[in-house]
Amino acid sequence: MTTATLAPQNLSKRIAPATAVRNTATLAWRNLVQIKHNPMELLDLSIQPIMFVLLFAYVFGPAMAGSVEAYLPVVIPGIIAQNALFAGMSTGFGLNTDITKGVFDRFRSLPIARSAPLAGRIIADTVKQAWSMLILLVVGFAIGFRIETNVLALITAFVLLLSFAILFSWTAVYIAMKVNEPEKVQIFGFVVIFPLSFLSTAFIPTTKGIPGWLAFCMDNSPVTQLVEAMRGLLVGGPVLEHAWVALAWGVGISLVFAPLSLRAFKKRA
Repeated sequence: MTTATLAPQNLSKRIAPATAVRNTATLAWRNLVQIKHNPMELLDLSIQPIMFVLLFAYVFGPAMAGSVEAYLPVVIPGIIAQNALFAGMSTGFGLNTDITKGVFDRFRSLPIARSAPLAGRIIADTVKQAWSMLILLVVGFAIGFRIETNVLALITAFVLLLSFAILFSWTAVYIAMKVNEPEKVQIFGFVVIFPLSFLSTAFIPTTKGIPGWLAFCMDNSPVTQLVEAMRGLLVGGPVLEHAWVALAWGVGISLVFAPLSLRAFKKRA
């Protein structure tokens, strides 16, 4: 009696770059289509920015700038930047949910690029962040905010924000890989985002009157650089230096957290 020997499958076969791109696009679309079945996700991306705009504008505006109208050019770019950081946490939340529910185990059984699930999630969430920025601009316009530059500057603001958000999202990915529950992603995410966003010029136009050491931290915060560049692109002012510094911060963050995230991703997924 002879026993048939099965040839082992070459599971480590390399995926062609074009195929990896298609895999990534397919999984990005999968994450976007899920909104149709879970509209609350889109509401969360819409309602929270609206609440932030209205609360900050009408509660803090008169005290900070004398009127709501005078405060809008300060606060709208600040909230746009802050919201991008919060939206980035949804990347980590979604990744952790897929991993803990076994979705990534099913992906591993498919002949697709190993990086496609991770890259697809990041791309889909970047599209969602563009939606949030659009919502913020529409609501701001409705209550008196006006873009004082031009269409090219507006497009550049979108590109800058989304570029920084993609680079910064590696922090969320790393957190997602290191915790065992999606809720913990949000908890640790808030610990990172709240200090970054409030220790900046996102909600105050200047750091004058603040203790020197704190002013130094705020002036050199990556969020401050992003916010000042956004203000310049939307309402006028210096742009280039702030934009380069913000992107340099983003690249530095990604250089630290991307390798750590990919290493942790390989262990978990």
